[in-house]
This record gives sequence, C-alpha cells and structure tokens, in this order.
Amino acid sequence: MSAGEIVGSSLITSLARYRRSWGLWLLLLVAPVGARFMISDEDGQGVAIAIGGHLPVLTSPMLGVWLGIVVSTLLLPIGYIYLRSNTNRRQPWQVEEVTAGSRIAIMVGRFAADVAVLFAMLAALTGAGCFLGLLLVSGPLDLWAITSALWVIAAPALMGLAAIRILFDALPWLRRGLGDFAFFVLWITAIIMPVTVQDRPSGFATNMYDFPGFIRPLVGAKPATGQNIAIGGVEVKPGRVTVNVEQGLAADGYLASRGAWAVISLAIAVLAGLVYRPHAPPKRAKTTALLGRLLADGPAPPANAEAPVARAAAIPIVGLILAEFRLIGSGKVFKLLALGAAVAGALGDYRHIGSPAAVLLLVFALCAHAGRSEARALLSLSATAMLPPVMRRIAFILGGIGWSMVIAILAAAVRMSFEPLLLAVATGAVASTIAIAIATVSRSGFAPRIVLMILWYGYLSS
Repeated sequence: MSAGEIVGSSLITSLARYRRSWGLWLLLLVAPVGARFMISDEDGQGVAIAIGGHLPVLTSPMLGVWLGIVVSTLLLPIGYIYLRSNTNRRQPWQVEEVTAGSRIAIMVGRFAADVAVLFAMLAALTGAGCFLGLLLVSGPLDLWAITSALWVIAAPALMGLAAIRILFDALPWLRRGLGDFAFFVLWITAIIMPVTVQDRPSGFATNMYDFPGFIRPLVGAKPATGQNIAIGGVEVKPGRVTVNVEQGLAADGYLASRGAWAVISLAIAVLAGLVYRPHAPPKRAKTTALLGRLLADGPAPPANAEAPVARAAAIPIVGLILAEFRLIGSGKVFKLLALGAAVAGALGDYRHIGSPAAVLLLVFALCAHAGRSEARALLSLSATAMLPPVMRRIAFILGGIGWSMVIAILAAAVRMSFEPLLLAVATGAVASTIAIAIATVSRSGFAPRIVLMILWYGYLSS
C-alpha cells in the first residue's frame, strides 16, 4: 500500500471506532450545552475574561473570541482526557509493529481522525455560539464574525492538542503517567508564556509565544503594558470595556502565527511516526536493576500454619482499611518520598511546602491504586468478596486520609498544633474522593490524575 492509502485506512478505521463510541456523542453534546456557561455575566457567573478587572462588551466578534479562548485555555485538559481515554486508546500494535507499512502514515491518519473529532466538537460549539449571539450580543449580529474568531483561536490549539497526544503515544516513557504530567506542564506553560510578551508590539515572533492565541485579540496590535488580563473564575468590576477585536485579529503576524501552529502540529504528528518506539519491554541497565531490587518491597514472609487468626480479620472493615492503606503506599519509593514530604513540611511552611508536596505524592499514588482496583476485570472479581465494592471505596478514602495524616504528623509535632493534621484530613479526603469517584466512572487512573493535578496547581497557587 502507498503512504496515501495507509493514511486513508488509518483515518477511516479511527473514525469508525470513534463513531461507535458513546464518548463521542457525549463530547458533541457537552459543547453546545456548556456554551452558555462559558460566557460570564456581570455577576461573574460563568467563565470570565476580564481586562483590567472589567468584562469586555459582548459584540459578535468578541463572542467568538470569548468562546475560542475558553476552548484554547481552560478546556484543553478535557480534550486531552478524551483523546487519551476514548475507544482509540487501544491499538492493534501487535500487528502494526511487525508490518512494513509506513509508521508516519499511520500516525498522520490517527492525527487526522483526532482533529476531525475535535473539529466536530468545535462545529457544535459554533452553532451554539451563533444561537447565543441572538440572545447576548450587543449591536448587530454577525454570524461570520462569531465563527471566524472562534475558529482562528481554537482550531490551531486543538490541532496542537491532537499532535501532543499522538507524540505521547509514540514514546514508551510518555504513554503513561509521565506523559500526563508532561501535558500538565505544557498546558501551564502555554497559558503563562503569552502573558510574558503582552508588552511587546505585535509581530510573528511575538505571537508565536501565544499558543492559545488570546493575547492579541484582547489587547490589539499595540503593547499591552499595564493591562491585567484574567481568564476563569475571577471577580469583575462594574462596567464593561470596549475591545477592538477585529484590529487584534488583523494585527501584524497574528494570523500567520495561527497558521504556523497548525503546520507545527502536523509536523509533530510526522515526528511521532519517525520516533515511534515499539511496545517491547525496555532493557534495564545493571544500575537500574540494582536500584529496583533495593527499592522493592521484598518477598513476603513464609507462611506459618500455627499462627493465630489475624486481629484485623476479626473485623473485616478494619482489615479492608489497612489493606487499602498498604496498597496505596506500596513500594519503598513512595515511603521515601513520603518521608521527604514530611520533613519538608516540618522544616518549612507546611501550607505552601509540606502540604502541596504531600498532595502531589498522593495524587499519583491514589490514582494508580484507584485505576487498578476499578479495572473491569478486577471489579468483577472483587464484587464476590465478603464486603461490597462500595465498602472498598470507603476504605480507599480512609486509607488516603490516613496517609495524608501520617505525612503531617511530624509538622504537627514540631509546631505543637493540630492545624497541619486538620489540613491533611481535608486535602486527603478531597483527593481520595475525587480519585476513586472518577476512576469508578472511567475505569482507569488516567482521568482522575489529570483532574487532580489541575486542582493541585490551584491549591499550590492559592
């Protein structure tokens, strides 16, 4: 088969699998339903875009820009969760990796399918935005202005999101939790970078820093020195400011930079095919193998037939809580990191150092264990146990709270205060509940890990 035929086959196969997935229809439904909540009113209800603390006047172009900015900034993690957890997350690599077909063509076909699905969601959002224009727009309604502004901002960002997903699937060390953390870092960086160049005049090089594409439409072609731009749930002042969106979209180098990001996304998909690595187990170096043996839990003690009944077994729920506690904190690496977080919280500011370090550690541990325990095959087996799955989930939450308190004990002892323990109970309960709740729905630890990392960043920054 030629490269074009392979691209077409990969595209059609991926789209067919998307079409049979209920998640696609949920994604297409979320866009129009959530469109109204993307536009904030004067009371700050919804996603606010504030310039100097004031909402902009909602003209037709501004409505398109508003929706596009929400998609290219705040909704990218949701798109990433969908791309990494939908029906196409499992591929027949056992067959593909031993064929002579072009790996680049296969990856480009999958990239095109992901882009098509994301663009379908964007089209549904466009229809909802045009309908909202009838109700919310100040001045004449211009459907083309709404559509063009929305797609200029959001389309390159969604293409970049699809490219990142394809690249992460190509490299073994980015296919799991490390890839999720890498996306989190890239997402935060993409939001911060435009703000660092907003005081520069518009140009192609300057606008290339703005992957989400939100600075220039909001501030125009001139430098935005002293203007405070806030996106999300922010407090707004009375009154609105007028924004010349057309001037910002036509600013020097802005449209060229959006086209460049689209081309870069396609290039990343091609790069993913070039650097693709098979699913073979990696060869471990001797030093890595030695380190693994040193950090492993070690063999279980030999069975003693004359040993009395375990005390925890007399009360099944207690044994279940202890089992969940041990499984969450399994491995010597976790215990060493927990000790480090405890020491950091005792020596420094617990709220801003120790507690965030403990929560970040628990995010990975909780999500890993939640993903294992909520897997479909294991769930069918655990449902036959003495205690029902709902009791295991309650025990999971209590085990997470227990680890959070264990890490906070040293800080509480040093400060002679219960405040670190109370904070540990609150953060441990929230993290554990979110982890097990999302894992129960998604049957994996991936989705809760992304959600909790975003919440952790907000907790760290607050």
